[in-house]
Amino acid sequence: MPEKFDKKILAVLMEWDYCDPKRGPSMDKEYFYKNLAKLASSVEPFWYDPYINDLPRLQEMLLEKAKAYDPDLIFFVPYLDQFTPETLDFLKERWPTFAWFGDDTWRFELNSAKLAPHFTHVGTTDPFSVLKYKKIGIAPILTQWAAQLAGAGPGPVPPGSWEYDVSFVGGYNRFRAWYIEQLAKAGIKVHCFGAGWPAGKVSFEEMERIFYKTKINLNLSNSVSQDIRFIFSSFRSVANYLRSPKRAEQIKARNFEIPLAGGFQLTNYVAGIERYLKIGEEVAVFSSPEECALQIEYYLANEAERIRVLAAGNKRAASEHTYLNRLGGILAAIWG
Repeated sequence: MPEKFDKKILAVLMEWDYCDPKRGPSMDKEYFYKNLAKLASSVEPFWYDPYINDLPRLQEMLLEKAKAYDPDLIFFVPYLDQFTPETLDFLKERWPTFAWFGDDTWRFELNSAKLAPHFTHVGTTDPFSVLKYKKIGIAPILTQWAAQLAGAGPGPVPPGSWEYDVSFVGGYNRFRAWYIEQLAKAGIKVHCFGAGWPAGKVSFEEMERIFYKTKINLNLSNSVSQDIRFIFSSFRSVANYLRSPKRAEQIKARNFEIPLAGGFQLTNYVAGIERYLKIGEEVAVFSSPEECALQIEYYLANEAERIRVLAAGNKRAASEHTYLNRLGGILAAIWG
């Protein structure tokens, strides 16, 4: 358990996923707010969802809340440009502020570089953006996405009663569907769950159960594909490749959610993942459909090795890669 600080935090977050109550609680609420509440003596949320379509009112209400609460830190997870530079500068002059930037691999120039100067402290999940921040006079706190169990957690080694050989949990997109098709051509069936797939979206609890009851959990990229076969598979794929800003792969929460839930992870390679999980010892990686198929065949045939890897990954994720650990590190970096 990280150190608990005798401090007051005002957490400026969205309460519902994409500000839509129909989508359920947001990641901000489940991961950031709940863990900040364990790390500081007093944490007050400022849910900005009710004002997302009335930005002048949003600025007014946030300033009123800050003045009334008088926090030791104002913690932001930026969404869009809903807070004006004037509002952020006013807050920064009176209280320390922090912003978590989780998509700097493709949003640094578009968003982070413009917003970052208006905060006292910023955090980035992209190690390759640290130098970019320094070039604009900012020394960021290097952090990373993490994981949090919805339940108590089943333990590191799954039982022998597997439900799936191979599964994937994540939203549908054309590239992911193409990848699944390539694996099918190699004789590998992948059970897919998430928005857009026939099985549909699953709860956090069900997602963890799937990770635990699957022999091999795939983690497939959500960035623009560099595979020329997919790029030229349709005019739409070519157009998307040319216009999308998502050119670089990035580590995401899923890289830690799978091992924390006790699942074996086979993921597309992302530069820097070896900082967090040892390749071949705590996670398996691939860089093409052919490599993915070979890895699946290998680990299905070598169960003892697969279980050793997932147990080691589970231990590493539980000790280092939870949101409680990540946020504790950020607060320690700010408050010393």
